[in-house]
Amino acid sequence: MLGMVLAAGAGRRLRPYTDTLPKALVPVDGETTILDIALRNLAAVDLRDVVVIVGYQAQAVHDRQADLERRHGVKLTLVHNDKAEEWNNAYSLWCARDHFAQGALLVNGDTVHPVSVEETLLSAEATSDILLAVDDVKALADEEMKVTLDGGSLKRITKLMDPAEAYGEYIGATLIRPGAAERLADALRATFERDPQLYYEDGYQEMVGRGEKISVAPIGKVDWVEVDNHDDLTKAREIACRY
Repeated sequence: MLGMVLAAGAGRRLRPYTDTLPKALVPVDGETTILDIALRNLAAVDLRDVVVIVGYQAQAVHDRQADLERRHGVKLTLVHNDKAEEWNNAYSLWCARDHFAQGALLVNGDTVHPVSVEETLLSAEATSDILLAVDDVKALADEEMKVTLDGGSLKRITKLMDPAEAYGEYIGATLIRPGAAERLADALRATFERDPQLYYEDGYQEMVGRGEKISVAPIGKVDWVEVDNHDDLTKAREIACRY
């Protein structure tokens, strides 16, 4: 199984940090970046072959590749998204489709969370080929990627949902088992061909619509944050030093 980090986004709301860096390389604890935390977590669960999907300011990741590999004891394979500044991340994840067959633990490159999230996914019972990490504790608002369930499996995943209806929030970490490879790639392709501005989570919804079962793993009470703006970055800097 591989580690996988989705790190192609521009992060425009984090300017000026992202004028010259992808969001994943924004520092959150001294010189430690969001990508450092992701790689450290993956290495801690012995996922040392890591695919990183790059796009916006990709050269910055290339320039740091050797140092990242040495620092975290990992081997990085960089996959390029040629439409990172035009299309949303359903296409971005599809760019890594050739690696799905090895199985992957995918983490978003803008999420700061402790290694307990990876441990939760890897230790969960294998009830489906795709398993989503979900926070069922946090109070939700409009921006979150919310989920509802049907019999314990994913029914709906979208930001466009009344928070009161949601079971919880998908936190940007997924266990993709090898058996899902072709079906996930096909669902992602159908998603971005329908609308290139859709999220990869819309690809999960496409799979559910096709009759696929996608399970969820509650992460418990965990300090984590998706870093979209400067307020999020402040929170990330408050919690990252405690991991």
